[in-house]
Amino acid sequence: MAASLVISAPASGVGKTTLTLALARAWRNRGLNVQCFKSGPDYIDPAFHAAATGRASVNVDSWAMDRGTIAHLVSRAADADVVLAEGSMGLFDGVAARGVSGTGATADIAEMLGWPVVLVIDPSGQAQTAAAIAAGLRDYRAGVRLGGVVLNRVASPRHEDLVRRALNEAGIKVFGALPRHAEISLPKRHLGLVQAEEQAEIGKLIDEAARFVAEHVDLDAVLHSADKWSPQAVANGLNVRPPGQRIALARDAAFSFVYPHMLEAWRAAGAEIVPFSPLADEVPDASADVCWLPGGYPELHAGKIAGNARFRSGLRAFAETRPVHGECGGYMVLGAGLTDADGIRHEMTGLLGLETSFAKRRMHLGYRLAELAAPMPGHKPGARLRGHEFHYSTILAQPDTPLAVVHDATGAVIAETGSRRGHATGTFFHLIAEDR
Repeated sequence: MAASLVISAPASGVGKTTLTLALARAWRNRGLNVQCFKSGPDYIDPAFHAAATGRASVNVDSWAMDRGTIAHLVSRAADADVVLAEGSMGLFDGVAARGVSGTGATADIAEMLGWPVVLVIDPSGQAQTAAAIAAGLRDYRAGVRLGGVVLNRVASPRHEDLVRRALNEAGIKVFGALPRHAEISLPKRHLGLVQAEEQAEIGKLIDEAARFVAEHVDLDAVLHSADKWSPQAVANGLNVRPPGQRIALARDAAFSFVYPHMLEAWRAAGAEIVPFSPLADEVPDASADVCWLPGGYPELHAGKIAGNARFRSGLRAFAETRPVHGECGGYMVLGAGLTDADGIRHEMTGLLGLETSFAKRRMHLGYRLAELAAPMPGHKPGARLRGHEFHYSTILAQPDTPLAVVHDATGAVIAETGSRRGHATGTFFHLIAEDR
């Protein structure tokens, strides 16, 4: 049975990821087998988890996934000694309307699985009020259990003492207090953390975080607060069909946002994935029967993509006879042009007429429910697909036939319908699951 915990906080930016990575590596250094999960639709953090533990991490999402799917995904922890599920945003933050099994809040996962929560509290600019916040989170929802608190960015021993006393009076365990430590700050960019695979020193950074946390946090007390959990037998697995039998997958620094559980589901269904790099001017494998371009950061590499004539012509030749699908950044590259942050337009592959601009940034963020008006690789017309959209690009033109009717989590119709032309399709949302 595994010691299982959820790492959460009152808000984003408090230190959940750093603490999760540090705990995972510290326990791994003790010889324990650690399995991480990510609650919510973040596609960057699982790669950091894998770097810390040596095991693949996957997303669990109560808005997009049913209980059977979540149970199937967490069953991968059957051989683990410790299980850590890192939350997203604040503990109870989700969307207004319930999805498949919840609102997407971390609290949904904690209650569903029965795992206690370790809160990361940043008491900067306050003292005893931090205890009031922790107590409010503890009491807000009866099915969610609070195991204890780790304080982060504590200003001084006196500051720590004030906060600890208040938490003790509220009956809340304090596992440790971390002073400010700039050396373990993870670098960020506009869509979140700089990806783990782009950081050559990520192993050293995680090691330093583990050393620092082990010095200031009672690791044994944290483990004792965990729930002893073992996975239950699951009748239903993932409701995910691969887009083809042999899939040419764009994979490099510009095309990297793909959910690990999707790739695993494709392989489990018997599909073969053949990666290629558009940034290296490579083309899809000639023997593939479908090409998939995931999201990423094409706006940071638009000039190089535009100059890679072999990739662009090779993709166009592939699309003459076989399906090509792009998600978010991949969708933008399938379009006619992409204007970068400096206002320079770069010619893309032209498989679709989409024109996008990064010059005037506007955030598009949220869950998406799409009903397909036409087929896309792996899914038939009428399929209801659940996904998540997160980008800063503006649509200048979307002239092709809409791929789907797309709603946000409140049910409102949105303009990012996706497009289709010939064998090419694309969406701005990243696919998480199809409704059963």
